[in-house]
Amino acid sequence: MASSSSLSLASDLQLGVGGMASNPTLLCVPLVSKSVEQMVVEMRQAKANGADLVEIRLDHLANFQPRTDLEILLKDRPLPALMTYRPKWEGGQYEGDENKRFDTLLLAMELGAEYIDVELKVAHEFMSFISGKKPENCKLIVSTHNYQSTPSLEELGDLVVRIQAVGADIVKIAMMGTDITDVARMFQTLVHCQVPIIGLVMSERGVISRLLCPKFGGYLTFCTLDAGKESAPGQPTLKDLMNVYNIRQIGPDTKVFGIIGKPVGHSKSPILHNEAFRSVGVNAVYVPFLVDDLENFLNVYSSPDFAGFSCTIPHKETAVKCCDEVDPIAKAIGAVNTIIRRPSDGKLIGYNTDYIGAISAIEDGIRGSNNSGPHAVSSPLAGRLFVVIGAGGAGKALAYGAKEKGARVVIANRTYERARELANIIGGEALTLAELDSFHPENGMILANTTAMGMHPKVDETPISQHALSSYAVVFDAVYTPKVTRLLGEAESAGATVVSGLEMFIRQAMGQFELFTGLPAPEKLMREIVLRNV
Repeated sequence: MASSSSLSLASDLQLGVGGMASNPTLLCVPLVSKSVEQMVVEMRQAKANGADLVEIRLDHLANFQPRTDLEILLKDRPLPALMTYRPKWEGGQYEGDENKRFDTLLLAMELGAEYIDVELKVAHEFMSFISGKKPENCKLIVSTHNYQSTPSLEELGDLVVRIQAVGADIVKIAMMGTDITDVARMFQTLVHCQVPIIGLVMSERGVISRLLCPKFGGYLTFCTLDAGKESAPGQPTLKDLMNVYNIRQIGPDTKVFGIIGKPVGHSKSPILHNEAFRSVGVNAVYVPFLVDDLENFLNVYSSPDFAGFSCTIPHKETAVKCCDEVDPIAKAIGAVNTIIRRPSDGKLIGYNTDYIGAISAIEDGIRGSNNSGPHAVSSPLAGRLFVVIGAGGAGKALAYGAKEKGARVVIANRTYERARELANIIGGEALTLAELDSFHPENGMILANTTAMGMHPKVDETPISQHALSSYAVVFDAVYTPKVTRLLGEAESAGATVVSGLEMFIRQAMGQFELFTGLPAPEKLMREIVLRNV
């Protein structure tokens, strides 16, 4: 049950989304190079790649000479410039005299900079210092940063009032995200602010604040030219904002979908679903949700605009308990990988598209290797010994699917108790992972790895030794990054037919797309997208 505060938050978000006029969000590239020459080069790159403005971080420059360097940076600039000279006490690199810093910012104004950023702590002093000298075409951003946490909604509101009171043209609040639910408070602050506002939550848990700020009325979002050139934690690249998330098209009415997981940064699902949405003209965006507590996340993001979710490790089993209704197959499996918010009443409905995606991929792999002409009516899994590694959500889906197709199922897991528990449910045998190397009661078995072993970056891991693979005719690995895992490489060397996790990924994603949109999945396109990006 959602708490009263989260219900209030949900209704506020809904109210803001429904009643807010569209306000195109600017894309700002921070320049953090140590040389003026490199900043000039990067300004041109930012312009060529579609940015609206650049933030020139003066505090990052080595041997900075204010008069000379500012003239070079601001003369013939290809984009509007936001000048920031961030002191150490606010997370920057400047450690000198404050009057010299103010002098530099005033000079930048006089040389035509379109935006100046000054910190809330010294905003009164800066306003007194410039004493009405701010040019009309220059906007003053007054900013505050918290690198430890995101405060309460009331405290965020107080910050907005304080920043407005000192005469800011634009409010900027950047907070550290310790949980993804922190971002909901920032979204609510954006919705209710009466002046232009930049509201961002730093860290990987706050990434959605940068991706979705156009939906909630954010004035601008920061994005880098390349990974590794961030000025704050969690900044996406300009290329990803434009090409993956289609940020120019995100507006108040855009529906939000996404992948819930931990970790989630490796997922290719945003690339796949966003391009598929575009291809059929659906006004939706698909984003990564790094979630620690699933129930809390679903309670807080309970607005109808958060319309559906993919669910991955480690939340698939918890999702069964968090949904209001669960599809009978997902209930039988004991794992949900897709959650839909039903528009009529807002209830969460759980489904599982993993089992059909994986089982059909393995069946087609067997049929292809047999080259046996027309498909038989019965499954090629019928009567085969099917070994599932892992007893989590994906393991349950594979075990259920294999059993449904008439296979004899064995569960191997690191902890025997979990293997035994799943084996009892589906009527199979149980092993520890350590026992798997010596388990070869017959040849021609099928092996399915559903654990994360071998997933990037731990590509050298494998759940079973190479010599033990000789007993298997078919080996499937749910891991798809990398495309060919160590397990699949060694299985192929041992003569087995291998089935990539990409097949399961594509097929389960097609099922999700149809649940998200009510439209047929563009299979050809989705295959092309996956093969292009893995």
